[in-house]
Amino acid sequence: MGNTLKHIGVLTSGGDAPGMNAAIRAVVRTCAYHNLDVTGFYEGYQGVIEGNTVKLDTQSVSNIVNRGGTMLRSARCQEFRTPEGRQKAYNNLKELGIDGLVVIGGDGSFTGASLLSTEFEIPVIGIPGTIDNDIYGTDFTIGFDTALNTVVDAVDRVRDTASSHNRLFFIECMGRDSGFIALNAGIAAGASGILIPEESTDLNDLVEKLKKSRESNKTSNIVLVAEGEKRGDTFQLAEETQKHLPNYDIRVSVLGHLQRGGNPSCADRVLATRLGVASVEQLMAGNSSIMVGIHNGSVCTVSIHDAISRKPGLDRNLMHIAEIVSL
Repeated sequence: MGNTLKHIGVLTSGGDAPGMNAAIRAVVRTCAYHNLDVTGFYEGYQGVIEGNTVKLDTQSVSNIVNRGGTMLRSARCQEFRTPEGRQKAYNNLKELGIDGLVVIGGDGSFTGASLLSTEFEIPVIGIPGTIDNDIYGTDFTIGFDTALNTVVDAVDRVRDTASSHNRLFFIECMGRDSGFIALNAGIAAGASGILIPEESTDLNDLVEKLKKSRESNKTSNIVLVAEGEKRGDTFQLAEETQKHLPNYDIRVSVLGHLQRGGNPSCADRVLATRLGVASVEQLMAGNSSIMVGIHNGSVCTVSIHDAISRKPGLDRNLMHIAEIVSL
């Protein structure tokens, strides 16, 4: 494959994440360095099916390393879930003369990449881009660091109001299936409680902790809640807590999609660039159906099958630390 690779395709799929543009830029400039053609597909797999493409070169990716979102846009494509849809996609790839595909996204995007590679033997390399950091085989995913900084900044701002009015805030952050954002941001922002999908929440324990905080004359309390927390709706959780703590002034703030936006942090720009370069080099080396990631500071690879079938575990020591410092 190293001698026959001439034309690479790149797409972003699923939820957008800060740093995706930096990854696209790295893919394109690595291709230019090695005299390879590169085509971008708009709106993920939908663009592959519809042939919605753009020829990319070094100029077309200038001044995007600092921009959030994705210049190629992103979408979830139901048609690609069908064999007929994937056949259309493959036909377009072959018509364009594409020899390998770089997919930037999360586990859903990688599932599609794995099917395409298996059914049609087209080389595919995955780059993990998701703010949730919930992909197996990499210490960090593109967008996670930026999202953390955004959440911490938001919590700091809410705390100013909480302290001024002696309030308890339940702040909901993203993390439908993963508590990485809530756990790390909760420690960084000094949360009194952190509720995540991986751990069942005992409301009585939370209430007792908040009572102790009140008795220690804390002027504000923050409970950070991942949206996938097992007890369900954050507003309902706040209402249940209010019943046990009637003297508390309890408010809810849902951070929502602002966590996805904003300029990527330095860490995300560097990570995205390293993985973008590595993805092209893996295709040039004749490799396929793998994801490039980062482990202990070095670029690593893992099979896409493992990336989508296994789940990274939360750092239990970090959870222990969160319990200690939340007093």
